[in-house]
Amino acid sequence: MAPMRILISGGGIAGTSLAFWLSKLGHDMTVVEWFPTLRATGLQLDLRGHGIEVLKRMGLEQAFRAKSAPEQGLQIVDSSGRRRAYFPANTSGKGLQSFTTEYEIMRGDLCRIIYDATKNRAKYVFGTSVEKFEQMGDGVEVLFSNGKTDTFDLLVGADGQGSRTRKMMLGAKQADGFEPLGGSYAGYFTVSKPIQEGEGYNATAYISTKNRTIMTRRYSPDQTQIYLMCRTDSEEIKNARREGVEKQKEAIAKVFDGAGWETKDILERMMKSTDFYCEHIGLVKMNGWSKGSVTLVGDAAYCPSVMTGMGTTSAVVGAYVLAGEIGKHCGDKDSKDGLGKALSAYEQKFRPFMDQVQHGISGDAFIWKIWPTTPFGIGILNFFLGLVSLLRLNVLGEWLLKENVKWELPEYEEMGSMRP
Repeated sequence: MAPMRILISGGGIAGTSLAFWLSKLGHDMTVVEWFPTLRATGLQLDLRGHGIEVLKRMGLEQAFRAKSAPEQGLQIVDSSGRRRAYFPANTSGKGLQSFTTEYEIMRGDLCRIIYDATKNRAKYVFGTSVEKFEQMGDGVEVLFSNGKTDTFDLLVGADGQGSRTRKMMLGAKQADGFEPLGGSYAGYFTVSKPIQEGEGYNATAYISTKNRTIMTRRYSPDQTQIYLMCRTDSEEIKNARREGVEKQKEAIAKVFDGAGWETKDILERMMKSTDFYCEHIGLVKMNGWSKGSVTLVGDAAYCPSVMTGMGTTSAVVGAYVLAGEIGKHCGDKDSKDGLGKALSAYEQKFRPFMDQVQHGISGDAFIWKIWPTTPFGIGILNFFLGLVSLLRLNVLGEWLLKENVKWELPEYEEMGSMRP
């Protein structure tokens, strides 16, 4: 089969990672991104387990480490600001990662690294998106938001949790695959806040009453990230997500009012922030990731939710497997059904990984039934976390995060991704 014309909708981590591998295979790659430039923004993310190995096979580990975030670990504090537990980063190169991994980086830096590695092999079109598409025979005809049309052998939706590609692929009569985790929401923003003497580069988490948690993460001497996470039946938050950023801020502020610790200062800074983003936390589960000449990758296909700590890893590993199966099945000039076989193999190979990552993640999961919501219960939780941190038990890596997946990363000779 001759090199295919492939369109990727979405220029984030999943989209650029897929473009990296498919362009390496010699395919004619186009990536469209609705944002007017490379969206090299966003908060801190990490790679774990198989994601680290894929990064190494991409040959980008050195570039990643040069831009890595300096986070040293996670500390749990009480309402007075007293440290109750501390979980340092695992920098040994062995075993499971802790909350803070050896591979922490700002989202924008990772986007830039992968983009720079692909920009001379793939065509990037910014400020446009896929308006609609029509499957036709052995390909797909695409209408773009700028009014232009083109045909491709394959369309890949890499456009995130709320993927428009996924919704169009499934059609209006099918549920879009997004499963919210009950009334779980998160608000994110950054603030200018000079580092104080003796502060260090740590993530700091404060667990408050009424299912409210605040976390701060310093990533530079003068910038800090703020995370506001809650589980609530507030109709105001639910409705505010359709009413704009200022309404979202107001709704979050009402939920967190009186939460204690540094909440008052944080909410004042939130109201003035220019990069606030509110997310309805959930996951994406689908019976099939492909339909005809359209497939999905990353959060668009199998968002595992922020609760797993595996979103970025799932995106880069999924992109690697999809490209690998295309390289494996679409190299035979006599193989007219090679693409169909590749898409089937992609799902067959990677679904066991995602099934493990998403296992037990739901709106009525056991963790919600035992999570403390009163000062007394939170005191017990803080004591427990202090004890396990004193005993150096990796309670986060072993019990809460989903890194420990029993699955073997495939090797694809076609992509030159064999281990040394």
